[in-house]
Amino acid sequence: MNEPALEISNLHAWYGESHVLHGVDMKVEKGQVVTLLGRNGSGRSTTLRAILGLTGTRKGSIRIQGTESINLPTYRIAHLGIGYCPEERGIFAGLSCEENLLLPPFIGDTLGGGMSLAEIYEMFPNLKERKHSPGTRLSGGEQQMLAVARILRTGANLLLLDEISEGLAPVIVQALARMITTLKEKGYTIVMVEQNFRFAAPLADHFYVMEHGQIVEQFNASELQSKQDALTTLLGV
Repeated sequence: MNEPALEISNLHAWYGESHVLHGVDMKVEKGQVVTLLGRNGSGRSTTLRAILGLTGTRKGSIRIQGTESINLPTYRIAHLGIGYCPEERGIFAGLSCEENLLLPPFIGDTLGGGMSLAEIYEMFPNLKERKHSPGTRLSGGEQQMLAVARILRTGANLLLLDEISEGLAPVIVQALARMITTLKEKGYTIVMVEQNFRFAAPLADHFYVMEHGQIVEQFNASELQSKQDALTTLLGV
């Protein structure tokens, strides 16, 4: 049975007493790149965190590779094959670039295990050049590449990427776009939260737009042109 990589139904999530997500529905097919659009505070990053169980109370249904995960602890959810790259990156500053890459455990073998260091360095030549540099010496772009590369080492095949292009130089953003294209060709499924619409638009197969903790619009890449007026209203793009 060909289950979606991710299927969310009527998801509600709270931070303490604050009710943040209000009935989110979303489906991501295997091998798709899906982008969550919306203004700051619309609930996009919280949706990624809720998938991993990093919010407070969650209600509804989150099926990952066909397995219901709403009541699972975070470490069990990760072992369903999810890699999460948070906005704050989480690089270990006192370790070298390569030591950061050697840390993650393998959590899945759907794609034959995690990427080797050689594969990582082929995809991110900057990291090969800086493999002995401590995390504090890496540029913002290099840290972002390292944060993404680290989850590729785990064997995860469903990647949750939160604002990976934010604040980076155009040349680095272009490198990240090439990376996402390559990962899609390799069969990875990617859910991106992005404020940079120009970065996300050419990469995604499907778009969801969030507002006030709900999905208010969704469309395929082929419909992007016809949705420009609606996006201008919702996002100001």
